[in-house]
Amino acid sequence: MNTANTPTSARAWLVITTLDDPSAADSLAGALVEQGLAACVHILPPGRSVYMWKGNIETDAEVTLLIKTSPARLDELQARLADQHPYETPEIIALPIEHGLPDYLDWITQCTS
Repeated sequence: MNTANTPTSARAWLVITTLDDPSAADSLAGALVEQGLAACVHILPPGRSVYMWKGNIETDAEVTLLIKTSPARLDELQARLADQHPYETPEIIALPIEHGLPDYLDWITQCTS
């Protein structure tokens, strides 16, 4: 998904993904921040997902990652998630952040430059 050409006034992006393993979520979050692809990754406590997969209704425990990144790093972040994610079809949703505390949004840009 190429978002670089998507018109938006986003100053930052919130990317959401889920994992079934809290340890894998910790590792992925650390790697994304260390590599400058994310300024911050917030890992939510395990919840339960109910979803349709290959014609069956599935229920699994998952942790949700809320990943904050800059427009400049969004495509690379999404590619990394798609490449490194253990799921066959991972949830990778990117939401533009058009408004927020300017200092916080500037911090996201600085951390991902």
